[in-house]
Amino acid sequence: MFSTLRNAWKIPDLRKKILYTMLMIVIFRLGAAIPVPGIDKVKLGQLFSSSNDGLLGMFNMMSGGAFKNFTIFALGITPYITSSIIVNLLTIAFPALEALSKEGPEGKKKLTQYTRYGTVVLALIQAFGMSVGLFRNAFITYNGVSVFVSVVTLTAGTAFLMYLGEKITENGIGNGISLFIFAGIISRVPGGTINTITRLKAGEIGVINILFFAVIAILVIAGVIFIQQGTRKVPVQYAKRVVGRKMYGGQSSHIPLKVNQAGVIPVIFAISILMFPLTIAQFWPNAGISIWLKTYMSSRSFLYNTLYAILILFFTYFYTSVTFNPVEVATNMKQNGGFVPGIRPGKPTSEYLQRTLSRITLAGAVFLAIIAVLPNVLLIFSDMQIRFGGTSLLIAVGVSLETVKQIEAQMVMRHYQGFLK
Repeated sequence: MFSTLRNAWKIPDLRKKILYTMLMIVIFRLGAAIPVPGIDKVKLGQLFSSSNDGLLGMFNMMSGGAFKNFTIFALGITPYITSSIIVNLLTIAFPALEALSKEGPEGKKKLTQYTRYGTVVLALIQAFGMSVGLFRNAFITYNGVSVFVSVVTLTAGTAFLMYLGEKITENGIGNGISLFIFAGIISRVPGGTINTITRLKAGEIGVINILFFAVIAILVIAGVIFIQQGTRKVPVQYAKRVVGRKMYGGQSSHIPLKVNQAGVIPVIFAISILMFPLTIAQFWPNAGISIWLKTYMSSRSFLYNTLYAILILFFTYFYTSVTFNPVEVATNMKQNGGFVPGIRPGKPTSEYLQRTLSRITLAGAVFLAIIAVLPNVLLIFSDMQIRFGGTSLLIAVGVSLETVKQIEAQMVMRHYQGFLK
């Protein structure tokens, strides 16, 4: 592994991309430490003295602690993710947007522009909801000017994060949006470790609790790697054809169908959808809906975990259908003289691919849902409040694997040996 890292550092292009990505992450972490103007730290500390659970904890996890400290990146990248979900759903629902998605780079650029507009609108709504709702008692002086400054600052912070994320995807290594969430999760590890050690010394938790958490974490990591690396190879045979005096085709290949084609996107999408109602409820902090959400939508509630699992199942199938089109693959195979042994080209091939993909996707979706929900269920029967739970591990490991694969591809292109032998 160290040899691979050394070889990667020797490649000028790859070194430049790694440094660029690290610089963007450093900027993200610096912004996560700059508070919104007009906030009283003492009042803010009192506000969050006991709010570490449920969706508020999810908000804080997604923003890397910026939400709890109400910094300029408190909204994180959640509005961008929610906007992406809406645009993808509208692309399926409206033929005009579906046609736009098939127009190549220009169509994709237009959809990206719509996603950006949606991000700003959602950020404005969420920023206003937080300023007049949850954080209204944290202002030094609560008035129209302080709320306006807060809304503008939070919206600008999200827009800037969206810009940085797109730049990482374009010029760096990995997916920028996923890397920001990954960096936010990892940034909480040192503080969580120190807090666990302090509680252990104080006798609040025992060694058995820590070992129990370590075993669960290892099992989750192993499970995520197992699912992320799982692939069903569908064999493809190409017919022989003679052109002049040369013979073409006749070789064998395969179509790799991943067990989890969507990666960690379903988990991120599910969290974003669950957090959105809470944001709207902040407009009416003393209303019945806000009280109901605090009571029944904590990470230990049955309703929250059920909805969480259902959304993961849905978005796994949804995102897989967006990224892999069996009809298009079957058509391309037929045009190039390829066929699956025992399956007729054309429609039968597309149906076979769809059926195979649905079966393996079900296994991947169920496994993802179990891994995400299991730690929350186990915490109900444990007195140890683990803040770095299944969802965090799921996202962190998934993003790490995706980033490593991109480095692998860069290494293979330059004839270096990668991480995986």
